[in-house]
Amino acid sequence: MKTLYLSGEPNPRQLEFFLSRARHTAYGGARGGGKSWAMRRKLVMLALRYPELNILLLRRTLPELRENHIIPLRRELYGIADFNTTERVFDFPNRSRIKLGYCDSSGDVYQYQGQEYAVIGMEEATHFTEEQQQFLTTCNRTSKIGFTPRMYYTCNPGNVGHAWVKRLFIDREFREDEDPRDYLFIPARIWDNKALLRADPGYVNQLRALPEALRRAHLEGDWDVHAGQYFSEFSRDKHVVEPRGLPPWYRRFRSMDWGYNDPCCVLWHAVDPEGRVITYRELYLRQTRAEEVARLVCELSRGEEIAYTVASPDLWQNRGQMLRTAGGFEGETLAEIFIKSGLAVSPADNSRVAGWQRVRGYLADAPDGLPKWQCFSNCTNLIRTLPLLQYDLRDREDAAQGEDHAPEALRYGLMSRPQAPVPPKEIRKRAYDPLDLGVKHAGGYMSC
Repeated sequence: MKTLYLSGEPNPRQLEFFLSRARHTAYGGARGGGKSWAMRRKLVMLALRYPELNILLLRRTLPELRENHIIPLRRELYGIADFNTTERVFDFPNRSRIKLGYCDSSGDVYQYQGQEYAVIGMEEATHFTEEQQQFLTTCNRTSKIGFTPRMYYTCNPGNVGHAWVKRLFIDREFREDEDPRDYLFIPARIWDNKALLRADPGYVNQLRALPEALRRAHLEGDWDVHAGQYFSEFSRDKHVVEPRGLPPWYRRFRSMDWGYNDPCCVLWHAVDPEGRVITYRELYLRQTRAEEVARLVCELSRGEEIAYTVASPDLWQNRGQMLRTAGGFEGETLAEIFIKSGLAVSPADNSRVAGWQRVRGYLADAPDGLPKWQCFSNCTNLIRTLPLLQYDLRDREDAAQGEDHAPEALRYGLMSRPQAPVPPKEIRKRAYDPLDLGVKHAGGYMSC
């Protein structure tokens, strides 16, 4: 039998990918990391090592599949495996097979329904939707003794699958039925691909010349930037800091985006003497009654002086508990339930476009070089979802709907603040007024 020509030695990251037996292994993050070559080699080596292994290799479109895999594999496997052009299948002498497929439309994935693949490789996994990936996991099974089913992914930041790949492999935010031990991410950078650097050293400069957001994604493998991103200014390095003790004299306030079946998010903020807002605590929960949310918020705030709490205006709609009155039944608003439960709330300014621009302004740098807004690393859902906001295709000034509950809470909070932090010199010029930056209620200013 002809010897398989590897066309070069694997770099350390590719070798780590080859050795992984995790149920889900993702390899990538930046351009030029040698991902496609690693995927082909991995699947071919599995087919040669294990007899009667059924393998599926997918790209999103047929032209991509042809250029990235069919043509290279036909050259590399000549004399080693027979290729069935009609079925796009490589058949090996040990009865293992690699089927090459594509999912151009969302429904194409259902052509694999009822089929069994011990190994599935998803090339450019971020081009696939989460629904497609989840369906493919139902096909990833085998009755072969001694072999554990596996899925392998290559990926770059961006595109329709950015959020689910980032959730599983970068943020490692797992759902109840997902075992963290099943997921392994191996980062790939162009610096790991010595063969490419030798053959085309100018490619690095091409990546460096990209606009900042694309450069961060394609050269640095930054998963906090992607195409269509609403807040490309967001950077974990700049905006996320480790928790630390905050002086008790910092003015503190809260903001809340209410939800029951949707998540309810409450954020705690503090304002330093320069006007910088620091988001230092997050409460993120589902299917929790207003009374219980109020209790948890008050418990977490114990010992702190909170100036005010702004909340989504829909709390003032009559959709809460029904109360019998002399004239019949009258709806008690959720806002009233919160207030009765000990959490005083006031309606937030819900101006969407102006609010998002306020957030954008706080993401910018202050004169001291630090951003006007930062958050503690324990605000995990805010950090996860803020960079995922996309532009609304119908209104480019607005952000599209999605998992925007924590960003909405941030928007409410920052809309309760001045448009720009007051310079330190200006603060020193005037006498301190404890009510100066508060929220006015019907009866005056309220401190919770």
